[in-house]
Amino acid sequence: MNNQIKSIQVFGSDCPSCKKLHELTKEAISELNLDIDVEYISDIQKIIDLGLLSAPILMINDKVITAGELPRVEEIKEFINAYNN
Repeated sequence: MNNQIKSIQVFGSDCPSCKKLHELTKEAISELNLDIDVEYISDIQKIIDLGLLSAPILMINDKVITAGELPRVEEIKEFINAYNN
């Protein structure tokens, strides 16, 4: 597979929704049989530096994909596939 994803990050404040997005994103990666680490970042200053105040935040290749919402696994897989095609 031509893997164009360099990084996947979940930013959050350790709230239940933030942790859930991290777990769902790892599940999506697993279901797609990809070998990509999903980094969880809880540094509030980094979130502020992004200019975003709504967590959780999903980023792929340093681009914000979602902020302030909890997408389903199928939606996360669609986001990931968009970068791998």
